Amino acid sequence: MHDFIELADICTTFTLQALEEAEQKIIEEHQTSARTSLVKGLQSFRLSKAFFITGMFSVFEAQLQSSFNCKNGFEKANEILEKKQQNVIKEKFNDLCLAINVLKHGRGDSYDKLVAKAKSLPFRIRLSDEYFFCEGDVTEVNTLVEVNDEFVKYCLDVIKEVSYYVESS
Repeated sequence: MHDFIELADICTTFTLQALEEAEQKIIEEHQTSARTSLVKGLQSFRLSKAFFITGMFSVFEAQLQSSFNCKNGFEKANEILEKKQQNVIKEKFNDLCLAINVLKHGRGDSYDKLVAKAKSLPFRIRLSDEYFFCEGDVTEVNTLVEVNDEFVKYCLDVIKEVSYYVESS
């Protein structure tokens, strides 16, 4: 598991830096041109972050399943966190699992659970009466969870915390 966390950290840093550099180039170009391709490029960076974090969570689950030879790695991690009385980390992790499900599947039970606690979440979820996270932001993409650099880093931090307690079990 240690190798996964180290590589996930490196991948996250690299990916966010590469996207930031590419985004800055397009923003500079966008100052003198309003081409649709530039806006689509900026939108693609936002969507890339959603793809990235969804994939990271999926691979993390596979790592847990492999480590514990089980069918549900997240369930096993939750059992360990509960046994070690790490309720705050467990809640953060479960909220992120719900958020990833919302990114993958849209509205449903996971979305409803997040909406019920939207004000206390450290990330934004688009409520049913909201059309945008930031009206007028042409780079915004149609996701129910706002996936920005902070969200990606938060996900990685929680995965690291979960891994710490899982590895020491």
